[in-house]
Amino acid sequence: MGRSRSMDLDISQRRTLLELGRKSIERGLEAGRMLDWPATQIDADLQVVRASFATLKIDGMLRGCCGTVYPARSLAEDVWRNAWASAFSDPRFPPLVRSEYPHLELHVSILSPLEAVQVESEFELLESLRPGTDGLLLELGATRATFLPAVWEQLPEPQAFLRHLKEKAGWPTKFWTSRIRVYRYTTQCIGADELAL
Repeated sequence: MGRSRSMDLDISQRRTLLELGRKSIERGLEAGRMLDWPATQIDADLQVVRASFATLKIDGMLRGCCGTVYPARSLAEDVWRNAWASAFSDPRFPPLVRSEYPHLELHVSILSPLEAVQVESEFELLESLRPGTDGLLLELGATRATFLPAVWEQLPEPQAFLRHLKEKAGWPTKFWTSRIRVYRYTTQCIGADELAL
């Protein structure tokens, strides 16, 4: 599946992350702000510094998605903060309200380490992409844009995937320069259905 065995978390660890994400959102609804990370007893594998994304859906429709591509804190704290951000500070959506919460689906994506992709042209990049497997990060100067592997479900063709990612970065769809830094990664996805939430 394009990811190493060391990425895998067991069912208990996955449940813990989903519980943390939902608790962060619940506390945000109660307090009206992000609460400090409650540094409680956490499994050692969840204390490893890793990057993650939290995706929220209601009735199958996106309701928020925020995350990190560069690891900066423990996986558990990253999920806590990203779940809150997805609910309350994704600029594409208004802040979540309590009436929406019972219908909310939380999905967590845990990123593998970034892998630099050395390409000189857009054609080379398209040839190297692994549809359905690769998350893609493009960087140029201060501009950065990424698509999680799950986006392949909506954009299964590499050309369309890359074109929309360039649009997300604010670039013309035909824009390319060898100065663009390209990284790929894979994810371990954790769905809300694992907790029957």
